[in-house]
Amino acid sequence: MTRDDKPTLTDVLREALREAVERDGLRPMSRATRVPHPSLIRFLRGEQSLYLAAADRLAAYLGIEAVRRPKKKE
Repeated sequence: MTRDDKPTLTDVLREALREAVERDGLRPMSRATRVPHPSLIRFLRGEQSLYLAAADRLAAYLGIEAVRRPKKKE
């Protein structure tokens, strides 16, 4: 997590992936997203990150949308 205790994109993606794995299993998700099964396992364990293109496909599969908030004026 960041110093503000806000989850990072990686945190959000990893948590959604854990929930989906419990529900659907890892192999169907791997096939649907074209993210290799071993890569998903290592990502879940925190042993590696994902390429951005793979993270995009995984986020779309998991229903995660990125929202850009306006920058706060200081």
